[in-house]
Amino acid sequence: MSTVKLIQYEEASAEVRAVFDDIKKTRNVEDVNNFWKALANHPDTLKRTWQTLKEVMQPGELDALTKELIYLAVSIANKCNYCVHSHTASAFKKGMSAAQYQEFLAVVGMAHETNGLAIAMDVPIDAQFLVGDEE
Repeated sequence: MSTVKLIQYEEASAEVRAVFDDIKKTRNVEDVNNFWKALANHPDTLKRTWQTLKEVMQPGELDALTKELIYLAVSIANKCNYCVHSHTASAFKKGMSAAQYQEFLAVVGMAHETNGLAIAMDVPIDAQFLVGDEE
């Protein structure tokens, strides 16, 4: 159960409706999902989050599916059930195949395992892995 009321379009302020309209137009959907309805309780957060998300997820050096898979991997790591479902659906919409999803899950699972081992053993970082000004 949500800790905040989900703001429906019909009851939203003009400011919230403007953001909802942009989300619907940009994503070509009839209604915004519950995440945006929850954020609508604080219009400034809704607007800022949507603007930043549009900027980060727009086409760039990484293709749309790669960005979605990164988002999904972080959502898994953060144990955000809502985000895992939302970004899995989005990755499939952006062209991920069932086989790619299974391979993706294998990589995420392997990363969790090896990360846990490296953390538990506090393995020192090899010099060749240091990037930038680190020494």
